[in-house]
Amino acid sequence: MSEHRAWLASIGMVAALAVLAPAAQADGQQRLRWTPCHPEAGPNFQCAVAQVPLDYGNPRAGTIALALTRLPATDPRRRIGSLFLNPGGPGGSGVDYVLGAGPFLYTDAVRARFDLVGFDPRGILRSSPLRCYDSPDQWPQPTGLAFPSTRDEEERWIATDRAIDRACRVRGNAIRDHMSTANVARDMDVLRDLVGDSKLSYAGVSYGSYLGAVYANLFPGRVRAVVVDGVLDPVAWSTGRGAEGFLVPFSTRLRSDAGAMATLQEFFRLCDAGGPRCAFSGGAARRFATLARALKQQPVEYVWDDGFVQVFDYSNLIGISLSAMYGSDIWPDYARLLADLEALANGTSRLGAQSTLKRISIDAPRFIPPAAKRKPPGGSIEEDYPNFLEGFPGVACSDSNNPRVYAAWSINGALADLQYGYFGRLWTWASSICAEWPGHDEDRYLGPFNRVTANPVLIVGNRFDPATPYHGAVTLRGLLPRSALLTVDGWGHTSLFLSACADQTISRYLLTGATPTPGATCRQDVVPFAQ
Repeated sequence: MSEHRAWLASIGMVAALAVLAPAAQADGQQRLRWTPCHPEAGPNFQCAVAQVPLDYGNPRAGTIALALTRLPATDPRRRIGSLFLNPGGPGGSGVDYVLGAGPFLYTDAVRARFDLVGFDPRGILRSSPLRCYDSPDQWPQPTGLAFPSTRDEEERWIATDRAIDRACRVRGNAIRDHMSTANVARDMDVLRDLVGDSKLSYAGVSYGSYLGAVYANLFPGRVRAVVVDGVLDPVAWSTGRGAEGFLVPFSTRLRSDAGAMATLQEFFRLCDAGGPRCAFSGGAARRFATLARALKQQPVEYVWDDGFVQVFDYSNLIGISLSAMYGSDIWPDYARLLADLEALANGTSRLGAQSTLKRISIDAPRFIPPAAKRKPPGGSIEEDYPNFLEGFPGVACSDSNNPRVYAAWSINGALADLQYGYFGRLWTWASSICAEWPGHDEDRYLGPFNRVTANPVLIVGNRFDPATPYHGAVTLRGLLPRSALLTVDGWGHTSLFLSACADQTISRYLLTGATPTPGATCRQDVVPFAQ
């Protein structure tokens, strides 16, 4: 299973979707017209488009299009129904998720008895999208930072945010004010009905856990089986507690910084325990701290295997460290990178002209696990306009209460660094676009998150998750009556492709509704640096 996670970390968006408009039945009711599509991903994929209201509170406002892809059940005679999937984000493509990861998710039994269905949420990619620019060429130039630390860096970061705000204020279309997770949940309930299921079967990872929690509370009577894996604390995401919504950004409230730091400490522990199997062993935590101080003083240039020259300063060291924490299968390569950077910082590098390491992303954090971005066997064709730039704030800022001044990000980031270590500023500044975001969705959902569902929700949490820390799963378990918690003793973001035990437990629940016993725990199949 670990090889799948390795494949998943380096993929961009998959092919553009060519779909037909949904047909109408004689009685005027919408039905989905599924047509073969995406042969580059495999021979069995089908695509369709659904029309849903732009504004559920005002049907006269018109409709928007949702793009769907499904992988039909391999044993249609024993088919249970459709299993809807969401890969996180917010802004992740459900279409890409099914195309890339669908043939490998969970177990053969699940794929035999469910149509796997993914859809691009409203405002995202192939569905009626939020687009604030004509082309990626018009996007603001990257700052080159994983996060800002100094006043000058903060000003550059804020200037980029404001450029995006201006573009979306002027050019963002009506969808900008209707992208909340609550509206995506309402869309999913329409899709559930269109595929003919009386109740919803759903598996959402990372941010997809919030979509599952919102659906379960908006439509508790329609829950058949809902899996949420890599769980965001829904109160922290939406309103915060007490006055937090006015004072603390949502990405700080989630305490992903604490989860990332705990995971990095596990990397240090396991690396040292691995001895020569880990290239950064022998006081890994101390060596990392020394390297971090050195890169604050003097950045170094690093040459990746493809010849790309990357400048590593302190912020990029922390950014790439967070990316590495998402999947422990790449920890051996990450350890080699740290050793190489240490040698460069010490002036003793023996890299020669070029490293043999493939690039690790230093993108701004998103709640998307590598498994959600798996490359289809036939390769991929990039979307001409992947709209993560607008899609992430279009959802996240619509969902959450946040401060309205940038000083809150500066103050909370500095405090989080002091309290939780290296990742405080990084995770805090990940949401800074929300300070002045021009969109607002009056139909968002702010709780409560304690509705009694028709069937139990299965909650899955890793002990060491750098984006959605374990306490999020524990919190949701305490909020949702009748829910069940599966703990995974593992390292990385979500349980996908980490543990055969977890896969089997999730599959049994999806197939039969059976939840694990209280205290149930699964272990990661492969312990980093153990062999």
